[in-house]
Amino acid sequence: MLDSAATLFAERGWARTTVEDIARTAEVGVQTVYFTFGNKRALLKEVLDTAIAGDMDPVATLDRPWAREVLAEPDPAVQLALQAAGARWVLDRAASVLEVVRGAAAADPEIAALWQANLEQRHAVQLRFAEALVDKSDGGLLGGHDANSAADIAVTLLGPETYGLMVGNLGWSAARWEHWAADALVRQLLPDQTP
Repeated sequence: MLDSAATLFAERGWARTTVEDIARTAEVGVQTVYFTFGNKRALLKEVLDTAIAGDMDPVATLDRPWAREVLAEPDPAVQLALQAAGARWVLDRAASVLEVVRGAAAADPEIAALWQANLEQRHAVQLRFAEALVDKSDGGLLGGHDANSAADIAVTLLGPETYGLMVGNLGWSAARWEHWAADALVRQLLPDQTP
């Protein structure tokens, strides 16, 4: 049901996807969808959570192996490259669902709350990464950035809006976006490392 819902939401959008369409595509009864998820909004939230995590395991982002690797990396530039790689790993799966949520948020207050919660979660993860980055940067971050403003920059550069525009609309490959995002993070946050 989750795969069917994810496909239909991405193809048709929130408003044009019905629970009946999802049930038919998943080859289950409509009542099975309602029994399992309660309503279409709850189903969208589950689709989003699963797409972001990459599985159904109840493991927080910062407890996942890729995030622990980011935090443990001693080299600030390599950490930023790992952040870009992690964002690509998530966005390869979740960008289309995030776009559905963002688009539906304007017309539905509950989905607007879901979008806001997702943004806050992304910022919290990037803030933790930025705190680690500050700790590793002996001379501080470029331009006097602190962890909060570094997290703001990372949320913007590594967000689904930027990824969707460059990969989905402008035809960049995901690998090219990842390289650009890592380079942009380094240029925005790290002082020049050359002697």
